Amino acid sequence: MMPEPLKPDASIAEQEESPLVWSARWSLTTRILAVNILAVALLAGGFYYLDTYRSRLVDTRIEVMKDQLAMLDSALEAARPDQRGKLIKEFTAATESRLRFYAADGQQLSDSFAAGPATYTLRDPNLQAWQRDAARAMDRGIDWIVGAPSYPDFHEPAVDRAASWPEVVEAQTSGLAASRFRYAPERTPLLSAARVVELEAPQTVLMTLNARDITRTVRAERFRLAIVVAMVLITSVLLSLFLARTIVRPLRRLARAAVRVRLGRAREVVVPRLPSRRDEIGTLARALSDMTQALRQRIDAGEHFAADVTHELKNPIASVRSAIEGLGRVKNDAQRAQLLAIADEDVRRLDRLVNDISEASRVDAQLSRTLFEPIDVGMMIESMLAARTARIDADTPHPRIAFARPRKGTTLVMGDGHRLERAIDNVIDNAISFSPPTGLVCIAATRLGDEVHIRVDDDGPGIDPDQREAIFRRFHSERPAGEAFGRHSGLGLAIARTIIEGHSGTINAKDRDDGKPGGSLLITLPASEGATGAS
Repeated sequence: MMPEPLKPDASIAEQEESPLVWSARWSLTTRILAVNILAVALLAGGFYYLDTYRSRLVDTRIEVMKDQLAMLDSALEAARPDQRGKLIKEFTAATESRLRFYAADGQQLSDSFAAGPATYTLRDPNLQAWQRDAARAMDRGIDWIVGAPSYPDFHEPAVDRAASWPEVVEAQTSGLAASRFRYAPERTPLLSAARVVELEAPQTVLMTLNARDITRTVRAERFRLAIVVAMVLITSVLLSLFLARTIVRPLRRLARAAVRVRLGRAREVVVPRLPSRRDEIGTLARALSDMTQALRQRIDAGEHFAADVTHELKNPIASVRSAIEGLGRVKNDAQRAQLLAIADEDVRRLDRLVNDISEASRVDAQLSRTLFEPIDVGMMIESMLAARTARIDADTPHPRIAFARPRKGTTLVMGDGHRLERAIDNVIDNAISFSPPTGLVCIAATRLGDEVHIRVDDDGPGIDPDQREAIFRRFHSERPAGEAFGRHSGLGLAIARTIIEGHSGTINAKDRDDGKPGGSLLITLPASEGATGAS
């Protein structure tokens, strides 16, 4: 089935993609970079996960500290008073923590750091290398980006009493374990948990722990993630630039060529066809190249057509002018009548030329806007011949016409019935004009495979092989001997070829299949899917 011509502009507009809004002014390179960097930004969202990962580590460590205090409470209660000091020392060494005990009145009873060596040391950030400062600055920056909760800094109380520790006060008040999160001076977590223990008298134990390992773990994971993000970012940028290079550069070349064509330099422009590309850009390049060549051919054809029109109009105009000028000088009535007849014939010739020229100039454009429909070529030719027979004067000698009518529905094509009728009528007119009055014009329409063949044979002198292409040129003037000059414009077969090619068909001159003298024109059109088979 032949493809439909382009639909009107309104239909094309409905098929266009939705217009861009916020990114309408972005270049293609910017859009590619934005899309790829957005993917990297989503990957960088892993820093949010690391913040929740740190929170889970802290919460888990605090719960462990509470469990350890519960076990310490049980162990202290079961141990003899003289063994409690050793138990506390072993506990703090094993957990790397500090224990402080407070009486019910808030007075400090004991401190593991006073009874033995310190199990951890709060480091002074002013004495550390600049790399540590950079790491802490990065921690603050990431915490700010991910919106991490703000925790207070730890300061050792000047007077160490229970009231100096909110978690101790909370444990004494509620009777349950309480905890706090603070930042040590070097910005590592300092965790604390308090619990009331029942010994000879109720006491509150405070366990503090400098969990540097949490900071080390989180920083290590952030560093690994940062390396991955950096590598992905570099790769994305390089891939974006590669895509921009392979997409944007050829598009710019095509755009520059299109601008030159728009500026009227179509003959100078060589639109790159990009034969090595098999993607959409290669398809676009070849389509633009073909479009430019077609435009070039149309421009050339228009110029040639204008030159041919000028040449063809000059002769009858000069003849009319000569006849009119002669009328003023000739006094003889017979000569005046002869000049008037010449002028009348030339005016009629001009009228035929103008009509045919108008038809030839319009047919191509009109076909591009026509919506094709199924046409039964056999029935159409039969109707044409019936109308032609009704117009012919029976007393005037003329060639006979024989038509081998195909079975109904076998010669269906998609097309414009009016234009196809005009093309076939021009071919029949050409055959009749070359046939003698006693000759026979044979017409046949058949379905062969996926094509419909229309053959028109005449009894004329035939067509020389070297003229079989020239007869389809505009204003071709080789006419049969004895025909009056100016009876034909030389556009009939040119118009027929334009119409047939507009229907994705072909028309060619050939010898008759039966070997008899004369010419034969064969029209081939794509058959419609609704055709019912060979005739």
